[in-house]
Amino acid sequence: MRIDILTLFPEMFESPLSCSILKRAKEASIVEIVLTNIRDFATDSYQKVDDKPYGGGPGMVMMPVPVFGCFEHVQKLAPEKGRLILLTPQGQKFNQGKAAELSKEKRLILIAGRYEGFDERIRIGLDAEQISVGDYVLSGGELAAMIIVDAVVRLLAGALGDEDSPKDDSFSNGLLEYPQYTRPEVFRDMKVPDVLLSGDHGKIAQWRRQQALERTKKHRPDLLRRNNKE
Repeated sequence: MRIDILTLFPEMFESPLSCSILKRAKEASIVEIVLTNIRDFATDSYQKVDDKPYGGGPGMVMMPVPVFGCFEHVQKLAPEKGRLILLTPQGQKFNQGKAAELSKEKRLILIAGRYEGFDERIRIGLDAEQISVGDYVLSGGELAAMIIVDAVVRLLAGALGDEDSPKDDSFSNGLLEYPQYTRPEVFRDMKVPDVLLSGDHGKIAQWRRQQALERTKKHRPDLLRRNNKE
């Protein structure tokens, strides 16, 4: 998979992309992540990418010219057209299902905004899919892009050491993940449940399923209602 990220702050991605799963996935050529600075496509000597909104109001708005120029340049860098995504609060809310869907693409192009948002002609002209990572406001789309990249890449074949790891993750089957334990067997009078020490894989699977249901019912009952699992 190739992921292109269009941003005004490519340096924000240096640390997240050089650690852990993302680093290993890049080194193994499972994913190629390319950062392009929108500011490089400004048309004036000051590299201006934002301006005051018509009609008045606070803040600055990202101008269409640099964004279109950047996107059109990036799209030509690979043969696949790419699934274009605009990171914006008004987009569809990102979840595990969307991450799984995006992980099947050969190429993603993410555009991270800043300031008061995008000139509306960017939304209209690029006809991009719009995604939000939650009902809150960030200073820009960079953190949202990082969330999407991390959630998607870990689902790619070979990105994790164990291919079964994502299958039991929270939200992957509509439930929160069951409780996990490791050594020591007893810690401060808290003991690992006997069933996990039994070696009976059928009973362990049944226990985990029940625990996942109970945990979801307690902490996220909305997931049960949504998936008709009550």
